[in-house]
Amino acid sequence: MSKVFLITGAGRGLGADIARRALAAGHRVVATGRDPERVLDALGGEQDNLLAAPLDITDRAAARRAAEAAVERFGRVDVLINNAADFYAGYFEELSPAQMRAQIETNLFGPMNVTRAVLPVMRAQRDGHIITISSLAGVVGLEFCVAYAAAKFGVEGFMESLRHDVEPFGIRTTVVEPGFFRTELLVDTSTTWAELSVEDYAERTAATRKVWESMNGQQAGDPAKLADALLTLAGQEQPPARFVAGADAIEAVVAKAKDLLAEAEASRELGGDLAHATAD
Repeated sequence: MSKVFLITGAGRGLGADIARRALAAGHRVVATGRDPERVLDALGGEQDNLLAAPLDITDRAAARRAAEAAVERFGRVDVLINNAADFYAGYFEELSPAQMRAQIETNLFGPMNVTRAVLPVMRAQRDGHIITISSLAGVVGLEFCVAYAAAKFGVEGFMESLRHDVEPFGIRTTVVEPGFFRTELLVDTSTTWAELSVEDYAERTAATRKVWESMNGQQAGDPAKLADALLTLAGQEQPPARFVAGADAIEAVVAKAKDLLAEAEASRELGGDLAHATAD
């Protein structure tokens, strides 16, 4: 069955892959990005089933306009894919407060803005599926990723709780936790390096940045295959609340789950009996 997809960050990387796969499968696509012309170029130009719409996900009014444009063109929104994101890389003390806020504004409040704009449409339909791209860094804290992890851990909590809010309206949610995929997250236009300098971190910063820069274009995951997997999820009547993508992410999440269980058990003696004493 043909669905209407609204995809953020569709001008390049994973977002463009998802849009191309959705169009090829016969779906209708609202592909959004800061520059609609760039989106059209990435997707092969004007098509009957394609609407390229301007959207800065940090702009709530722009999110509302994108949702309205989707309904005006195609009558509904069946699947929202919150894909747009960027990456502020660095150690916490070297990331300025403004950079930390900017990271959370884009990677957490951005998906919230677009979701808030689309939910009234889906509630009216009593149907819909919200898919938000999180990250392995939303489950496992990684070195040099404190800002990104803070935002993506927020995405995890947002999506896990949102599910309970919207299930009564026939709306499903899935949070996606990819490992390292060969997207464009590490290109210069998506990555911002810490703007402060602290001498104690200088040597580690130089070495770690070099490692991250060398990873661009070398990641093991194929974003086209991830796009196909997301289309499969979008076609399921009962999609999973959480989808871990990539062998590296699966192994890391399994290890994290084991660590959490071990830490909970280790807390039992000290933390398991902290209730108010009951009166005799």
